[in-house]
Amino acid sequence: MSTEEKSMAGSNAAAPSSSSLLKLQSLNGLFAIYKKHGPTSANVLNKLKETLLKEAGVKNPNPRKRNKQSLKMGHGGTLDSAASGVLVVGVGNGTKMLSTMLAGSKKYIAVAEFGKATDTLDATGSVTQEKDFKHITKLDLEEKLNSFVGKIMQVPPLYSALKKDGQRMSVLLKKGHKVAAKPARSVTVYNLTLQEFKLPFFTLDIECGGGFYVRSLVDDLGKALLSCAHVKELTRTKQGQFTLEQHALHEEQWTLEHILQSLQPCPESEQSLDSIAGPQATGLPFPPPWRDL
Repeated sequence: MSTEEKSMAGSNAAAPSSSSLLKLQSLNGLFAIYKKHGPTSANVLNKLKETLLKEAGVKNPNPRKRNKQSLKMGHGGTLDSAASGVLVVGVGNGTKMLSTMLAGSKKYIAVAEFGKATDTLDATGSVTQEKDFKHITKLDLEEKLNSFVGKIMQVPPLYSALKKDGQRMSVLLKKGHKVAAKPARSVTVYNLTLQEFKLPFFTLDIECGGGFYVRSLVDDLGKALLSCAHVKELTRTKQGQFTLEQHALHEEQWTLEHILQSLQPCPESEQSLDSIAGPQATGLPFPPPWRDL
């Protein structure tokens, strides 16, 4: 093969990667991925970006570095490291829609345990208190759940993504700094039902609005029932119109093809957010997130 033929062959081999990268960088919209238990939401997003850039032919991609090969991508609604489930991702101009996603409803399945409180309000923390729980009945718990439905006041956990002086409170605490609790704030619980009750464990099905912390709910329930409690397992099953079963892409589906199939495109203007009445207006099989309240 001549030098010219080799040059042409090399050029043709590189073309698909270049085309894939341009297609990847031209994406605008929202989609959902599955976040497994363990990594932070930020780490999951970086792994997604790295996977997509590698598919597009980028050698040794650094998803944290801002350059011409990087992807404009962000996630909405941080999931704790110990939690799993739906994580909504915005790509391109879709990152501007993420705040809208946070205004929609979210659903969780939480497995909790009576009798032990932890500093993080979940199983990752250190036990700070142990109290008797044998007096609690299923009826007691179901009746108490009613008082946590609707507009309620809730104090966010100390260990959270909320910030103090520009740093996350959880990071400051791990560095040994003293952090005061944030003041109670108004949050909304749309539905709250007991799925399973087998002391000391119980399982809740929760639908709530933005800014709500399941860990705080479980902690408050334990106190209200003259005991204490913490979250053992937490799974987000829905955020906005994206559900775990129908829309969340698992790691083996983190490909350009799958994202193109599931991507919800950006509306042409902010005005279109108010004019869209339902799935028929968008051609989507599910309602827009800003209507899912």
